[in-house]
Amino acid sequence: MKNIIFPKPLLKGAKIAIISPAGAVQKTAVEPTLKLIESNGYEAVFGKHTFEKYEHGYNYAGTEKERISDLNWALNAPEISAIWATRGGYGCMHLLEKLDLKEFKKNPKWYIGYSDNTVIHSYLLKKGFASINGQTLKTSSFGVSDESYSDIFKILKGKLPTYKTTENKFNKKGIADGEIVGGNFALIYALLGTKFSFNFKDKILFIEEIGENFYALDRMMMSLELAGVFKKIKGLIIGGMINMGDEKDNKNYENSFDEMAYQIISERVSKYSFPTLFGFPNGHIFENRPLIIGANIRLKVGKSNEIKYL
Repeated sequence: MKNIIFPKPLLKGAKIAIISPAGAVQKTAVEPTLKLIESNGYEAVFGKHTFEKYEHGYNYAGTEKERISDLNWALNAPEISAIWATRGGYGCMHLLEKLDLKEFKKNPKWYIGYSDNTVIHSYLLKKGFASINGQTLKTSSFGVSDESYSDIFKILKGKLPTYKTTENKFNKKGIADGEIVGGNFALIYALLGTKFSFNFKDKILFIEEIGENFYALDRMMMSLELAGVFKKIKGLIIGGMINMGDEKDNKNYENSFDEMAYQIISERVSKYSFPTLFGFPNGHIFENRPLIIGANIRLKVGKSNEIKYL
């Protein structure tokens, strides 16, 4: 297994590129987080098209050419120390075949985002670089906890958090060490069979989802089953499952871990022996604690549950 490269911790005054690789966003929607960047001692630098809007069956943050231009600038500009996506939505898959890491390889930097940004994490990992599956600059309608952002800044400063979670009736006990992969389930599913898909062998898989019908969730599970993914992984972590089924307009975070969604997942992996942790606070939910994609972790599931970076 090749060693995954972690970007260097950020120094005070470091510049963080703010880009929109997918959906359109207004600057007012990210201003609170921009203030957090400044209060942590960093400078936000915007791509040329960060706040563009291009309507083409969806409100994108610019054309494909404009969005890839911003992303490649952020990846390769020597003055940039990290990259933070404003939001997800849809559009990151458009960019995968046009990504340029020529200068990035000489000066790796953290890429931060989740949801649609899952495909960027997969791309970077295949090239040997870790990235942060964490809250975008734009918060959800039900808000985001302070810790969801503060944990990201800890990682940027070189500190790796350890997470402990409460018991869940769907958990399957066990201990596993492995590299964590994954993110939004729909994007993991969409990449299956492509050259950009995660490598699942001996990995610990993380999944989260929002707004899917239960049959669609089961279809995703069946797709991974038929692709042999569950025979390859060493552990499974399930995060937020929100607005699932008929719950399409949940404005709070009380139902962040939909029970029917969890039951469907639990049933589909019941024949496997790997440890399975339900209820991890990451996803389209109020508690969206960052996970480092590509990091080696120890997953403990039992009377106490823990995710620890190794």
